[in-house]
Amino acid sequence: MFKFYSKIFSTGRMVIHPNSLSCGEGVEVVGKKIDQKIIKLFQGSLAIRAVDTGSDNSCEQELTALSNPYYDVERFGIHFVASPRHADMLMVTGAVSRNMREALVKTYEATPEPKIVVAVGDDAMDGGIFRGSYGVLDGVDKVIPVDFAIPGDPPSPTTILCHLLKILEVIDMKKRNSERS
Repeated sequence: MFKFYSKIFSTGRMVIHPNSLSCGEGVEVVGKKIDQKIIKLFQGSLAIRAVDTGSDNSCEQELTALSNPYYDVERFGIHFVASPRHADMLMVTGAVSRNMREALVKTYEATPEPKIVVAVGDDAMDGGIFRGSYGVLDGVDKVIPVDFAIPGDPPSPTTILCHLLKILEVIDMKKRNSERS
């Protein structure tokens, strides 16, 4: 509990300008690049299933913000879906609680191949402030294989977009390398 309060009181206030992305480009530029990669890799539509495994809901708020009128990721071919059976990618948020372990495993198993798993936020990456607690199993990688991670507590929508672009570039590079072999 002390670690939790110490983190609360030691964290300064940070304001991120909405027009500046961590990758140095505007939302439109990053979005168009994402759209081109999605057309090439996923025939025009990337379906994402967001899974909350016991978070404080901050990462979910940032993922939800991607659908607001400012970011409007639907125009770039990104869709959030309700069923893992329709998903191309799983975005997992929060440290995995003991109660959510089985649900996460079933969601992962229901996702079609090739499975792309992204841990969103510090809690999903390593348990964050909940690491080592009796109620959590720490990061997502302790339960299912994780392909990519987006750091932040929580990562902003712009950070998520930039990392999503980087993830798609890595997938594209792996696909080109496998075709050459």
